[in-house]
Amino acid sequence: MTSRVRIVITCLVVTAVLVAGVGAIFGVRDGDLGQFGLLICLITLAHLFGLRMRVGSTTIDVDWGEAALIVGFILVPVSWIPAAAGIGVLLAKPVVSLISGNRTSPMETVRAAASLTLSAALAALVVWAGGVAVVPMSAQAAAVVVLAALIYLLSSAVLLAVHLAVRDGQNMIGVVWQALRGTPVMIVGNVALGLVAVRLWGSSWLWVLPPLLWLLHQLYVHRVHEDEERRTWRAFALASRSLHRLDELAVAQEGLQAARSLFPVRAVELTVLGSQTRYRSGLRTGEEVLVESVSETPPADAGRAAPAVTRVLEVAGGRVGVLTLRLLRQRAWGPNDQHRLAVFGDALAAALHDAATHSALRELRERTMYESHHDPLTRLLNRDALMDRGDAVLRGLDARIPVALLLLDMDHFKEVNDTLGHLAGDELLQTAASRLSADVGHGELLARLGGDEFALLVTDLPGLSAEHDEADRLSAANLVAQRRARMLTAALASPTEVAGVTLSAEVSVGVAVATAGEFDLTELLRRADVALYQAKESGSRVAAYDPHRDRTSTDRLALVAELRAALAADDQLHLVMQPAVELDTGAPSGVEALIRWHHPRRGLLLPKHFVRAVEASDLLGRFTRHVLDQALTLAAQWQREGLDVPVAVNLSPRSLLDPQLPNDVDELLRRHGIPAAKLVLEITETVVLSPLPITDQVLRELRGLGVRFAVDDFGTGFSSLTFLTRIAVDELKVDRTFVGRMAESRQAAAIVQAVVDLGRQLGLRVVAEGVETADQRIALRRLGCDAGQGFYFSHPLPADEITEALHTLSRAARPVRPLRARPHPA
Repeated sequence: MTSRVRIVITCLVVTAVLVAGVGAIFGVRDGDLGQFGLLICLITLAHLFGLRMRVGSTTIDVDWGEAALIVGFILVPVSWIPAAAGIGVLLAKPVVSLISGNRTSPMETVRAAASLTLSAALAALVVWAGGVAVVPMSAQAAAVVVLAALIYLLSSAVLLAVHLAVRDGQNMIGVVWQALRGTPVMIVGNVALGLVAVRLWGSSWLWVLPPLLWLLHQLYVHRVHEDEERRTWRAFALASRSLHRLDELAVAQEGLQAARSLFPVRAVELTVLGSQTRYRSGLRTGEEVLVESVSETPPADAGRAAPAVTRVLEVAGGRVGVLTLRLLRQRAWGPNDQHRLAVFGDALAAALHDAATHSALRELRERTMYESHHDPLTRLLNRDALMDRGDAVLRGLDARIPVALLLLDMDHFKEVNDTLGHLAGDELLQTAASRLSADVGHGELLARLGGDEFALLVTDLPGLSAEHDEADRLSAANLVAQRRARMLTAALASPTEVAGVTLSAEVSVGVAVATAGEFDLTELLRRADVALYQAKESGSRVAAYDPHRDRTSTDRLALVAELRAALAADDQLHLVMQPAVELDTGAPSGVEALIRWHHPRRGLLLPKHFVRAVEASDLLGRFTRHVLDQALTLAAQWQREGLDVPVAVNLSPRSLLDPQLPNDVDELLRRHGIPAAKLVLEITETVVLSPLPITDQVLRELRGLGVRFAVDDFGTGFSSLTFLTRIAVDELKVDRTFVGRMAESRQAAAIVQAVVDLGRQLGLRVVAEGVETADQRIALRRLGCDAGQGFYFSHPLPADEITEALHTLSRAARPVRPLRARPHPA
């Protein structure tokens, strides 16, 4: 017994003795010792014929104390009630212990007597405070007496709960609730029996009480057994359901908790033989489960005198564990508990066996999964894992972020295998893998692809911000990636001893850099392999991918396949529109349609990223028709809103080899109701330089429809001027490179002047591209250029914004004041 329990019991006893003594002194003048002795006998009998009931981890006595208490109110003064209750309990407890065989310690007997003395004192105080005469028993007095009996019941339950909470750590409120919930019929019967006894006291009908008492006692026995059976099955059902876990620790936790709710225990220990682990839970630790190795020293309290019951847990004849219950008291264990333990032990054994089986299967699955994704020699990711995880990483990044793939290959590795043997080669590979792993940082994936090849995917390349041009960002990232590759070669080149020979693992590295949305990992790996070949061929150790030396690029094939899906989806290819403006008035003179591809993985792609691939595929016809259809759809909208503005569409040189093109253009013009003169097809000088019969035929048929032609990027090709006499064009577009250099280059200004003069002589309209400043506009107007197109007037706008922009330009148009001739210096 702990010191805290002794202190609590001592306080109870001292308080009870004082209360009983004071009460006895106050009732001396009015009391009758004979009646007092009779009450003590009644209280003793009430406790002798009581029942035992399991509450939590302990048992409590359910007796006829309330009935005896009610009779006591008419026999003796209320101040004598506490003393009578205490003496009656002191007399009854030893006899009950002797008859039942469950020996109760003297301290427990004293504690019970003190608790019921104090409870009786509270009941007596209620009757005294009620101020009513209990003889004869009126209705008001009966109500007061019933209230006093209920106070007696509640206070005794609370005092018991306090004792159990201090002694065993049980939940105080839970104990009170379980005690009261299981005895409502008994409470009502006790009170009713007490009132009937008071009513019949002194009459000839008093003989009715013994048979009535016997009937009620049988009812109580049945009720207690029924309630205990119901609670036991409910507890077993909850325990069995809670054991359905797939983890050993979870099963152990639920098993220990269930054992504490089913049996009168101080602590529970579960030893699992498979994992050699001991799980412990005690009343002092609450719900906490202590886990320790079986090989450790026994628990500190293992040698104490606390009685214990052990159950070996078996499944199909094989032992899975041992369950040990450390009892509160030896007498608290009965035959029914032994049966419960047998059933519970089988359920716990099955749950532990299932958890062990599931754990073994899970470990096998995890090991298989690990081995399928890792190289068995170096424990690095293998090729398949790198491809899967690498593509997932690339999809999760911003499509504009530069990434790099470094492909490392050991030089002269075959010589190591041939000279020192394959075991030495494996040791060298493991050393290299260890050094690479130690150097891998955040945002990097390292893998062994096979043989003496390793790959490192770097996704955290420091460099320029997103505000810079993509080409500049990729160039800066390329430099960082090459520097990273040289660091790795230096780390691997550090000498190491293999099979008694000091070696230096020299490697060559191929570097491939791209934006995260530009390629998948397969293409990055192919490019890195091309770069690796270049590094080995040149002997430079590190080489970056050079597209000019790559004749096997698969990117074009990938783009064509993705474009096919984009054309089918019809929600990825969109037009942006850039107006051309009359330099004299500022009025819109035309709109050029520019295609954009909103790629779901690569992000926004400009024509320079995919037009070459389209031109080399069989999708060119569908692609051209798609662009013309979108452009004419917008032109029809402008026409409905009163805007008389032509739309220009760039035409691929290969499109003029398609004899179906004129029919497609004619069908689209008719469908959208657009006059042919409102469609401008922009062609390049290389188109008109191709004197092929099919090209001339297509151009003649298109001209026959009434569409207009413009020569795009005029002056940048290697052409003669004879094509202007062979093919009728309507417009010349001066390339932006000449317009942008007019201010600082006399040669560029002279070329622009020559193109303007040529257009004027041939009756052609001249449009300057790339106009970005007011000075450029003034200079072009001074040279006689008709129109301009560029950021100075408008950026390319989405289709839903271009209509309003055209209206704005039209409203703002006005004649510009004629320029004065600049005087020449004298």
